[in-house]
Amino acid sequence: MKIGVVGAGILGLAVARELTSRGAEVTVLEKEDRVAAHQTGHNSGVVHAGIYYRPGSLKARLCREGMALLREYCQEHRLPYDEVGKLVVASTKAERAGLRTLADRARANGVPGVTELDALGLRDVEPHAVGVGAVHSPHTAVADFPAVARHLAANLDVRLSHPVPAIHESATSVAAGDLRFDRLVVCAGLGTDALAGEGDVRIVPFRGEYFRLVPQAKGLVRGLIYPVPDPRLPFLGVHLTRRIDGEVLVGPNAVMALALEGYSWRDVRPGELARILAWPGTRKMARRHWLTGLRELNGSLRPSVFLRAARRYVPALAEGDLVRAASGVRAQAVGRDGALLDDFAIDRHGRVLIVRNAPSPAATSSFAIARHVADLTVALSDPS
Repeated sequence: MKIGVVGAGILGLAVARELTSRGAEVTVLEKEDRVAAHQTGHNSGVVHAGIYYRPGSLKARLCREGMALLREYCQEHRLPYDEVGKLVVASTKAERAGLRTLADRARANGVPGVTELDALGLRDVEPHAVGVGAVHSPHTAVADFPAVARHLAANLDVRLSHPVPAIHESATSVAAGDLRFDRLVVCAGLGTDALAGEGDVRIVPFRGEYFRLVPQAKGLVRGLIYPVPDPRLPFLGVHLTRRIDGEVLVGPNAVMALALEGYSWRDVRPGELARILAWPGTRKMARRHWLTGLRELNGSLRPSVFLRAARRYVPALAEGDLVRAASGVRAQAVGRDGALLDDFAIDRHGRVLIVRNAPSPAATSSFAIARHVADLTVALSDPS
């Protein structure tokens, strides 16, 4: 069976590897001149342990499975992987209820080693952090996702600089640009809508902007320090992350980008922006979350907001300790009703399988998502 995969991020490459292992002839098509060019190469590198996700959801199941598979792959191929641990900190008494919910979810999802700490206990994990309590996940890790993607690609048929302008399905095959396949899997991230056609969800790009700590301040953070998440939003809020390369990131925020690949305010594509704004879900989302949007915009324009958010957890940070770092863009699926999809979403259409929504922890879960996608791809009905 000949199968095409559109997109050479870590997910598309993991899918290709899994399908190849099942005997398929797989070709990966990537519009950029390198793998991991977008979401895979523009994140903090956190390998999530599964403490956030609703028990029973695809995210919860595939995150736990994916973490184990990713760790095994990195160990087997001597790729960087470090269990630095995560501390989710409640800074006020009002946030303690959120911590309890988080701990309950972690236990329900089978996350090992999770403990609840008081104000003194959290200092044993992060000596410079403050809060009224915390949940500690010692097996949360960091990895080099672009390195994993490059290693995957080295053993696959990957066609770089090979954009897919359209998909055309016939009775016997599906065409992706100038190539024909028996089945096609779309893992196009920010480019999903251009290939997926009509549907009940569309991609809205959210830029996540980061700062990094200057060298003399990096010692204030041992691992990962996160806030208690807002259950109304799929974004985790500004946090501190020690990366696999030793840098410490502060961020990200979440502001709607002005282009699908809008990595800065200068990246504006009027045609893409018009299509994003024309989607009814975008307008309904804006009406529902306008106040949050204003706060995130304020953080984008005023670096002092990032410093204030970071000092809530690490008060020793001072002005001048943060400098701008690279941004990322998240391909966030938004429903027609304005809801931000939280779980992974996969559509099947004849010979084509489309990964509609694969936000964090998609990189962590990539090998497990790949198994799930491969099962669905092999089972796709033959329209003939």
